[in-house]
Amino acid sequence: MTAILEPDVAQASILQAMLHGSVSFRDMDALRDHLEATPNEFAVVIGPSVAGDFAAEFAQWARVQRPDLGVILLRNTVDSDALALALRSGMREVVGARDLAGVTTAVQRARSVASAIGQTLMGEAQAAANAVKAEIAAEAAAAQAAAEAPVGRLHTVFSTKGGVGKSLVATNLAVAMADAGSKVCLVDLDVNSGDVAIMLQLNPTRTINDLAGFQGVVDDGAVDSVLTRYSDNLSIVAAPIRLDSPEQATAEDIGKLLDALKYRFDAVVVDTSGVFDDQALTALDRSDTIVLVGTLDIPALKGLKLATNTLDLLNFGKDSWRFVLNRADGRVGLSVDEYESTLGLKAALTLVSANEVLNAVNRGEPLVRAYSGHQNSKGLVRFAATLTDSSTSAATSESGARKAGRLRLRKG
Repeated sequence: MTAILEPDVAQASILQAMLHGSVSFRDMDALRDHLEATPNEFAVVIGPSVAGDFAAEFAQWARVQRPDLGVILLRNTVDSDALALALRSGMREVVGARDLAGVTTAVQRARSVASAIGQTLMGEAQAAANAVKAEIAAEAAAAQAAAEAPVGRLHTVFSTKGGVGKSLVATNLAVAMADAGSKVCLVDLDVNSGDVAIMLQLNPTRTINDLAGFQGVVDDGAVDSVLTRYSDNLSIVAAPIRLDSPEQATAEDIGKLLDALKYRFDAVVVDTSGVFDDQALTALDRSDTIVLVGTLDIPALKGLKLATNTLDLLNFGKDSWRFVLNRADGRVGLSVDEYESTLGLKAALTLVSANEVLNAVNRGEPLVRAYSGHQNSKGLVRFAATLTDSSTSAATSESGARKAGRLRLRKG
């Protein structure tokens, strides 16, 4: 459809006869009402009797409000003034009032331009709508991922030297967290000589090697089958009792177990062997905190320095490391400051030598329970609280130190 603005009735009749199906209006208000009611209108022909300033005012309005609307100006004489007026106000064309072919062609061109502009606007609107939908979908996916993300944090206790108190630290940290109200699972990955069960005076009937019987499917049933309950808030996964077990859990099985435990427990504490074996690397890859344990002697310092160099080489971020110095009161000619300076780490916890420690271990009791008033017990409880606090504050963010399945790459 084409709209005609022409106050002169006779001239309007001529134009309507030229443009079949057109509708004519005598004033600007009536034309604008029509345009509001007809959003698909593509052309307005302004008759020769409409004053130039009114025609220019309408064209300027249409250029902003209806960019798809072609405004065609008819003049009895197409001169430079008419062309300049059209150019300044944004009219599409200027045609002679008696040029039937010219008017018809101009209207056809206006239809084509309006169609192209309409498609462009529709495409832009669709693109904007798609962008909004994509943003909403991304927000929903992020919210779902956050809701489905594991709530537990994994703390791996590690050292490359035996006899430094690694199992003592792991066991007491787990008990301290559990006694503070967290749901905790303590996993013994020292598959050759794990002591966690002994230190808690437990006789587990199932161990981590029983995962092998599930043939890689570590579901809730598999997890339940290897858990041994110690208290209301603490369960353990024990190391194998026999070294000649016919079936052994693979690193993949252990990885699936640790991932599943993080969904079920607030904290997972992992005790490891004294080497970078597959079990230890599987835990380290998933760790939010790596607790390094050493004693105040040169062999332990050498082993721990080797461990930190290897962790650094494997791109485990230092911000996840925590250092525990055991038997820090030893008089061996090596001071705590010298030890920390050589290692490049400040001790987050120092433990002293004490008969109470050996007594608790021999009785199969956690130190933090057997001698709760001892300075070592108080230090372990405070350290456990810092791990719990850091776990809470980091619950909504990904730690750079742990990515399941992260590639361990040598630094360039």
